[in-house]
Amino acid sequence: MSDPTRPPGPKIISVANQKGGVGKTTTTINLAAALVEIGNRVLVVDLDPQGNASTGLGIEMEDREHTTYDLLLDDIPLKDVILATDIDDLAIVPATVDLSSADIELISNEKRSFLLHDALRQTDMDAYGFDFILIDCPPSLNLLTVNAMIASNSVLVPLQSEFFALEGLSQLMLTVREVRQTGNPNLRIEGVVLTMHDARNNLSQQVEQDARDNLGNIVFKTRIPRNVRVSEAPSFAMPVLSYDSTSKGAVAYRDLAKELVANNAAVGA
Repeated sequence: MSDPTRPPGPKIISVANQKGGVGKTTTTINLAAALVEIGNRVLVVDLDPQGNASTGLGIEMEDREHTTYDLLLDDIPLKDVILATDIDDLAIVPATVDLSSADIELISNEKRSFLLHDALRQTDMDAYGFDFILIDCPPSLNLLTVNAMIASNSVLVPLQSEFFALEGLSQLMLTVREVRQTGNPNLRIEGVVLTMHDARNNLSQQVEQDARDNLGNIVFKTRIPRNVRVSEAPSFAMPVLSYDSTSKGAVAYRDLAKELVANNAAVGA
């Protein structure tokens, strides 16, 4: 699942799926909060022009003076872009709709695919002591997503338990393969996590079975249930772990964080 040859420093994970509405941002912010709960320092990089990860972690629009756009295209140093959140040891590089034009502007830059890689490896990064960096990718396989994958050690894929769920996965896997060939040979699949899962629903059960049959042990044992508290939490600008700590969704994301950490410890990553 992970790369045992990974160099020291924070584990950088892209949370990616080109399909929208699969729980990508929800997984990013709640997994981040769950990782903090078990003793990690975490940075979320909001690479989605919708800026939902920023909103979901309580960052007001007027506080987003510098964003991932500035980090990528204006050479603003990391220290001027990172913002603290209301959760201790959880920080964010926020995004705004300005990022929507980045894809076009990146095309003329000869280092266009490596800008985020370089930004996250600035000399002052070690001073923050982050254990994990989670990158919330846009719902498309564009240059921003390629930047994220080249910057990352691995890719975590939220997979909604719905009909045709596996169809879009093949294109994402092709993109991962291309990134390995062109810019990041050590990129690994961190895992596939089933989201919006209803164990009572025959379709959810079938999607899970298909995923496990086709993808094997890269599918996390933990499943994220369809849970109203998970859906409500972003409107209160907080992860579900803060909004309703005992809800099924909060428990599931804690289990996911523990499973991810255990998987990495098992391979020494």
